[in-house]
Amino acid sequence: MKQLKALLTQNRIPYREQEPLSNHTTFKIGGPCPLYVLPENREQLSVLLNALRKMQQEFLVIGNGSNLLVSDQGTQMVVIRLSGEFAQIQSVENKLIAGGGAQLAALCKKAAELSLTGLEFAYGIPGSIGGAVYMNAGAYGGEMKDVLEYVQVMDLRGNIRELTLEDLQMGYRTSALQHQTGVLIQAVFRLSPGNREEIQTKMEDILGRRKEKQPLEYPSAGSTFKRPQGAYAAALIEECGLKGQRVGGAMVSPKHSGFLINYDHATCKDVEELIALVQKTVRIQTGFSLECEVKKID
Repeated sequence: MKQLKALLTQNRIPYREQEPLSNHTTFKIGGPCPLYVLPENREQLSVLLNALRKMQQEFLVIGNGSNLLVSDQGTQMVVIRLSGEFAQIQSVENKLIAGGGAQLAALCKKAAELSLTGLEFAYGIPGSIGGAVYMNAGAYGGEMKDVLEYVQVMDLRGNIRELTLEDLQMGYRTSALQHQTGVLIQAVFRLSPGNREEIQTKMEDILGRRKEKQPLEYPSAGSTFKRPQGAYAAALIEECGLKGQRVGGAMVSPKHSGFLINYDHATCKDVEELIALVQKTVRIQTGFSLECEVKKID
C-alpha cells in the first residue's frame, strides 16, 4: 500500500486510510478498508485503475453502499468512491447525462425540474447511478433499463468504451456489468417531455408510499431478497410468522418483512445469521428458496 499511497499523493488523488465502511453503507455495518480513494476525474481514475492492475490489488467500487453487507473485520480491498466530475448531471434536449457517482435522487429531481418524465419510479431509491445501472434498480413498475440509452465504462487500462442497452443485457436486478471488470463512469438517459407538476406529484406520491410501507427510519439495505418466481419474498416471510424475528441487533422489520433492519447496533454476523434463518424457515415451510439480493463484502 505504501507504493500506492505515494502514487495517489503524487497525482493529488484524495484518499483516506483505514476508513470504516460502516460510514459508507446504508446498513451502517462494516469494518475498515486499507484505502478509501475518491478519484475526481477520468485522468485520476485511469491512473488509479492502471496502478491497481499492475499491483494485482483487488478493489471495490461503491456508490451509496445501499446493497452491501460488509464484514465486521472490514476488507483488504481498496475501496473506490467516484467523486468530483463523476457526481455531476447535465442535460441535452430530452436526455440526462449523469456521472457514475451521481445520486439517483438528484437525477430524479433534475428530471422533474426540466419537466422530463420517465424517472418517477426511481424517486426514493437510495443509490448512485453506477449502482442503479449495475443492479438494474427498479420499483413501482419501472426499471433503469426502461430509460437508459447507453453507458461509458473505463477498463483497468484506462480505456473507455460505450455499452448500449443491448450490450448491458439488463434483467431483473442484473446486468452484464456484474460479470465484467471496469468502472461505470457515465450513463445517458432518454426521457420524454412531460408536465412538471404532474411529475412532481407522482414522485411525492411514490415517496409517500415508500415512507408509509417501508422502515426507512432504520438502517437497512432495502429489500433483502430477490422476488422468487411465482411469489413475493415479503409475503412468504410474513406467512412464516417471521415479522419481528431478531438475531442480536438485526430484525425482520415488523413494518415490511422484506426488509432486514439494523434495529440495535447489529453486526454483520447478526444479519448473516438472520438471513440464513429466514431462508431456512421459508424453504421448509413453503418450498420456496429465497436468493439474497444483498452483496456480502469480506
